[in-house]
Amino acid sequence: MKNSLQYNIGLAFLRIGASALILTHGIPKFQKLLSGNFEFGDPLGLGSSPSLFLAIIGEFICPILVIIGFKTRWAAVPTAITMAVAAFIAHASDPFNVKEKALLFLTLFVTIILLGPGKFSVDKK
Repeated sequence: MKNSLQYNIGLAFLRIGASALILTHGIPKFQKLLSGNFEFGDPLGLGSSPSLFLAIIGEFICPILVIIGFKTRWAAVPTAITMAVAAFIAHASDPFNVKEKALLFLTLFVTIILLGPGKFSVDKK
């Protein structure tokens, strides 16, 4: 099954789809950084600027790597961590429907970590 065309298309769809969707959250953060606006939440007590930088790594830089399938498992880890922080720390006291999106992204990126990029990736070339 692992070498089947269907399996590898499924992995590519998962990898590209999840990353493209999370980029819709990462691109505005990256634009915020480029404009010099460093205001951001500080869920871990690191400061707002370092927190923004870490969120950009998790929601912009790493998803681009996952889309192309470069160091896919490693690139998915910061995104999964970012989503865990969003769900369990930043939105800890919020109702489930507020943290649900972060939990869905966490599930997707943990799945990518476990299954890898598949054959249609830079990693497999």
